Amino acid sequence: MKIGFIGSGSAAQTLGQSFAKAGHDVKLGARNPEKLIAWLSQLQQDEKVSIGTVREAADYGDIVFNATPGTASLTALSDVGSQALQGKVLVDIALPLDFSNGELTLAVANTDSLGEQIQRAFPDTKVVKTLNTVSSAVMVNPRSVANGQHDLFISGNDADAKRIVTTLLKESFGWESIIDLGDIRSARGTEMLLALSSRIHMGRGHMNFNFKVVG
Repeated sequence: MKIGFIGSGSAAQTLGQSFAKAGHDVKLGARNPEKLIAWLSQLQQDEKVSIGTVREAADYGDIVFNATPGTASLTALSDVGSQALQGKVLVDIALPLDFSNGELTLAVANTDSLGEQIQRAFPDTKVVKTLNTVSSAVMVNPRSVANGQHDLFISGNDADAKRIVTTLLKESFGWESIIDLGDIRSARGTEMLLALSSRIHMGRGHMNFNFKVVG
């Protein structure tokens, strides 16, 4: 499968490299692709990974990941354009983090979510929200926590798109439990888990944890 990334930060690099190891063809897109040349040269599976502009990455991918900073996601996706994303599955892993008041909060919450905003802005794109409740290291290696016995959540309006993404994550990274929360409005809940996970992070001093639903 061809996977395109809009965004070139640590999450995109971690996911991109890991998808390539799982046998997929990957293109990371950045406004300035040159900044990724050094990273690309360090990879052993060069034939599976390439770099380009955000538009080139979106055109390339059968599935496209939004791995941009959440407060900049709508602008970045607008730069890509609706035509490049039309009919495609867009996996949104971003969180709209707001540090403006000196405290980590969400720029959108409670009655809306970033996932919903993206879906409204791109009605012909199949937006799927997932992976936003774990660190990038856990995204690609769920067995590093409790031998994989914990849960990932997925939200979206298109059932087929969610099944495609669920299969991709299970087969590529070994996720065992992915809970479908329903339509894209359920992204409000997973995005707002930040309030809890950030406190757990502060208390434990690391991000190598996740949630498990029991009962």
